[in-house]
Amino acid sequence: MSSKKEGFEKIVSDIKSIKIQGANNVAKAALSAYSLIPTEKSKKILLDSRPTEPMMHKVLQLAEKNPPGKILKHFQASQEKINNLVLNLIKKDKIIFTHCHSTSVSKALANAHRKGKKFEVYLTETRPLYQGRKTAKDLKNAGIKVTMFVDSSLGIVLSGEQGFKKPDKILIGADAILKTGVINKVGSELLARIAKEEKIPFYIVSDSWKFTNNKVPIEQRPLNEVWNKAPRNIKIKNPAFEFVHKKYISGIISEFGIMSYINFLKKVSL
Repeated sequence: MSSKKEGFEKIVSDIKSIKIQGANNVAKAALSAYSLIPTEKSKKILLDSRPTEPMMHKVLQLAEKNPPGKILKHFQASQEKINNLVLNLIKKDKIIFTHCHSTSVSKALANAHRKGKKFEVYLTETRPLYQGRKTAKDLKNAGIKVTMFVDSSLGIVLSGEQGFKKPDKILIGADAILKTGVINKVGSELLARIAKEEKIPFYIVSDSWKFTNNKVPIEQRPLNEVWNKAPRNIKIKNPAFEFVHKKYISGIISEFGIMSYINFLKKVSL
């Protein structure tokens, strides 16, 4: 087996198993894999490895006619703009809540801390694969104070019960942005509904390349992620993502600015 084929197959495997996490990281990895074997078959294999990633589709389309370096410059420029927007959004000594793992969110929060903003982050463990642990480690390594909660404690945390401070804002990523709302890690919709009830601003932090007019399937992950070697005759479901309606979303923070949902849609439609 050639080294290029081995490298390609390793990336595809890592995308499927979620060793590579975050839509931006998945798109960059797919670009690397496609650069090894730039064929239509390779593109199809990569797209099938994570069907809920419009950004990967966008990047692979661009890769047909653009060098990888040009595409990667977009990621850097977009993140820098998002970093500055989040920096100005965070108030001193407030609490930011996040869910799952978003590269855009983690980098923006790390940047805000480097620039001297003092704040704390609450986050979920994000079962069943505990992507929240990766976020917690990233933020802790950036010097940010972090508190993790089990997923089912959302109501307690967002209402400020049991002695916890009520979060000031919620920042989460998105795997896909649609005309009617976003697709993100399961648990996001419940988080959004409680945030609405508790009057906590709920923001999507995302590169605009995640927008799509296409229908995005909801991925069902392997059952053993939830309960490996479960007793027979116990039905297990493992939806990895869910839809969050735009009515719950206070704004989208992208390279275009902090915009209402309707204004963001107007921008990406230009």
